Amino acid sequence: MSDTYKTISSSTEGIYKEKGSKFLSFAIPVHSVDEVKEVIKTYKKEYYDARHVCFAYMLGAERKEWRANDDGEPSGTAGRPILGQINSKGLTDILVLVVRYFGGVLLGTGGLTVAYKEAAADALNQAVVIEKTVDETISINFDYVLMNDVMRIIKDTNARILSQLYGNNCVMNLCIRKDDSELIRSKLEKVVGVHLSR
Repeated sequence: MSDTYKTISSSTEGIYKEKGSKFLSFAIPVHSVDEVKEVIKTYKKEYYDARHVCFAYMLGAERKEWRANDDGEPSGTAGRPILGQINSKGLTDILVLVVRYFGGVLLGTGGLTVAYKEAAADALNQAVVIEKTVDETISINFDYVLMNDVMRIIKDTNARILSQLYGNNCVMNLCIRKDDSELIRSKLEKVVGVHLSR
């Protein structure tokens, strides 16, 4: 498995209109199911007068946590097409909502599927797609005299220092790419002489 994944840099909006119905779409970066629930609650409150607030989300670098919701539309006509657009771009850590204002003319299941797909696509087409790395955190405890050796490894491997405490005994928390984890750990363990905790 790669240690990178694609998501969007910031929230975007889109729109699709069909036979008087208006479909407002929103693509939002998210990181947890709790965050997804909060965002959905906020949008349902803001668009309380809309007929439907349908959505789909995908979470995690491995893209295994997802859900599609039709919010009262005929089964499979809203959430699935929205999810399909997320999948077509290979995105994760994303929520796409489509708010429908009914225009008085029934669109039928085929028309609804197209409308939700196009609305989701419009919001996603406005988004800036970014690639992120799957990272992990390690902690190091070492004597101050080893500082130069530790700092050289950090510099050579692009590890990021998250926090540090200096004294006779130094404590450092590092963020490292998952793919580089074993190499960086073994280099640091040789210098500090102990097994590193995650």
